[in-house]
Amino acid sequence: MTDTNTHTDVRIPAQPGPAARIQRVRFRTAPPRVSVVIPTYNEAKNLPHVFSRLPAGLHEVVVVDGRSVDGTVEVARALRPDARIVWQNRRGKGNAMACGFAAVTGDVVVMLDADGSADPREIPRFVAALVDGADFAKGTRFAGGGGSSDITRTRAWGNRWLNRTANALFGTRYTDLCYGYNAFWTHCLPSLELDSGGPRQDERLWGDGFEIETIINTRMAKAKLRIVEVPSFEFERIHGQSNLNTWRDGLRVLWALAVERVNGKGRTAAPATLTEAASAARAAVPASTPTPRAEADVIEIRSA
Repeated sequence: MTDTNTHTDVRIPAQPGPAARIQRVRFRTAPPRVSVVIPTYNEAKNLPHVFSRLPAGLHEVVVVDGRSVDGTVEVARALRPDARIVWQNRRGKGNAMACGFAAVTGDVVVMLDADGSADPREIPRFVAALVDGADFAKGTRFAGGGGSSDITRTRAWGNRWLNRTANALFGTRYTDLCYGYNAFWTHCLPSLELDSGGPRQDERLWGDGFEIETIINTRMAKAKLRIVEVPSFEFERIHGQSNLNTWRDGLRVLWALAVERVNGKGRTAAPATLTEAASAARAAVPASTPTPRAEADVIEIRSA
């Protein structure tokens, strides 16, 4: 994940339409620059654990804070002076991710929770899946090499049925719809169509909550990008209480599936153009460049 080689800029036409423009895509002659986006809200006690396990050579760490009152931002700056701090303009994890995605400058985006449940040492296996040909590398707790010490029977049951619903509606083969440890090339961002604009306001709009993970998963599928699942292990939150509510957020996920089935979002990017961009970016990585390998094989979910 070094950042010492040069790059060239290539002009690729965007999808025709009202917002048609020339999109500039960077093709590098070095391993991809990895941007890690970490949403935080009162996670000061957890950040030392999370930051200490981040791999070396990251391009940037983007901390998106929801106006914490426990010194989270100060701890982040003390632990990692190079961390970029982004403030949410609304509330909720979805809004945090949208604000973080808008700020990244790398080639690859990694979504990482700040509570210690996701292991930052798994980041290289997600990046390896992308370099090997995926557009979107989705973490799964329910495949060989994955697991969880946190999920309850009720949540696992609900996730299983939501999974089946998503697969039926979107033609995917997901095994873990409601897991937020993911990575993708930045050329996928237009397909997500997330809104990070507007003045600061103390409210939550549709898509600003935990349904963001479902929205991302479905829009990646609707854009017909190549998706693979990467085995991942989920740990219990280290400090503090989770804001997740099994029934409330489960219903939001179910509603998100219904909305995403009919709203047309995620279909605006030209799949062929995105695939060509990804292929060129991967081809620019020298064959001699060592790429960290996953401990378990990735699982093909959808081919572009």
